[in-house]
Amino acid sequence: MPERRLSIPQISTALRLDDLVANRTMSRDIAETLRGIAQGRTSFVVLAVPRLAGKSTVLRAILAERPASAPVMTLAEDGLDIDELVKRSAGGYLVIPEITQSAAMPGYIWGADVRRIFRAAKEKVSLAATLHADGPEDAFVQICQGCGIPDADASQIRYAVHLRSIGRWEEPTRRVVQSVNAIEGVESGRPKLKLLHRWDEEHDRFI
Repeated sequence: MPERRLSIPQISTALRLDDLVANRTMSRDIAETLRGIAQGRTSFVVLAVPRLAGKSTVLRAILAERPASAPVMTLAEDGLDIDELVKRSAGGYLVIPEITQSAAMPGYIWGADVRRIFRAAKEKVSLAATLHADGPEDAFVQICQGCGIPDADASQIRYAVHLRSIGRWEEPTRRVVQSVNAIEGVESGRPKLKLLHRWDEEHDRFI
């Protein structure tokens, strides 16, 4: 069997951040914040409650803005050996397709596997993950209480991007970024949130 070449994978995404500005998923200011997250190789989570809310689309659009030299490894897509994936994603991102108790798809993980990744991915590796969660607080309940991640490890996550699906979840008429929060540490499983952006539903504008 030929040796597998460990090249830096290219992120394939149909939509970039500018496209998501154009279709009113986010504002230009939000896009600039998300672009800065990727360029700084900062860990983040993207969350929403319903399926088909665009979590993976937004995650991939953010990652597409990372430095060209930064590798991206995705659990299951690039293998299941966590130690190997951590090593290969040094200087870039390790992606968890979803933190969830349901193992419905490859790369959907919970509990011990999540703890292993958070424990292993420290200084040289940034994390990007999606969750079904009703806000950043709920996301950290799942991460810290559900998966047993200690505060110090959970504090690696520095931003939470909360999406909102409008219309029937099976056929949404629009998706918007409900909020973007900076995470200024985690204490007793609770994130210290700093609101950076939010969507004003009544006036349909991003603040």
